[in-house]
Amino acid sequence: MKILTDKKLLKDNFDKLINKWHNENTINFDSENNFLYHAFDILSSNYKLWHLEDLARDPDANDKIIADVKRKIDKENQSRNDKIEKLDLLINDYLINNNIIPKTDNFNSETPGSIIDRTTILSLKIYHMYEETVRTDATEEHIGNCKNKLSVLKTQRDDLLNALSILITELLNGKKTHKIYFQFKMYNDPSLNPVLYKNK
Repeated sequence: MKILTDKKLLKDNFDKLINKWHNENTINFDSENNFLYHAFDILSSNYKLWHLEDLARDPDANDKIIADVKRKIDKENQSRNDKIEKLDLLINDYLINNNIIPKTDNFNSETPGSIIDRTTILSLKIYHMYEETVRTDATEEHIGNCKNKLSVLKTQRDDLLNALSILITELLNGKKTHKIYFQFKMYNDPSLNPVLYKNK
């Protein structure tokens, strides 16, 4: 679990995987560390969602294509939320199994899994914003604007990774209580969405 406090390791691995997946046009990853594996799995969902969202905005796509893509987005987004909860549950199990009892009722409103999720999205933004800075068909103004945005994105990711490192350290030292916030997405549940169950 302490590996999640290694800001450089997380940042470098996210960037490496994003570059690899774009170059090879396929998604594959592995890790001997269970926490890293789940972090990479969250990244894989956001990678898929990023490119599905691009397809959904294609002005040449017909209604059927857009509907199909939207359904894939819906399914992948549910998977992404499940993966965030899995990582948070893994952290919870680790704390319990190692008898780490919090000495306080203080807790974060954002879980480690949620921070990892946001960090992977920022990593994807950084990759694609960098692409904009090396375009040969764009104006100098566009490239300059994108360079400024790229700098902001990198700072935001560093801030998030720093917040994650602090939170994990506090959890391990019993200075924060770990809470899991379940999404309970109702629109995908055939027993909770009226559109899905009304005709049964």
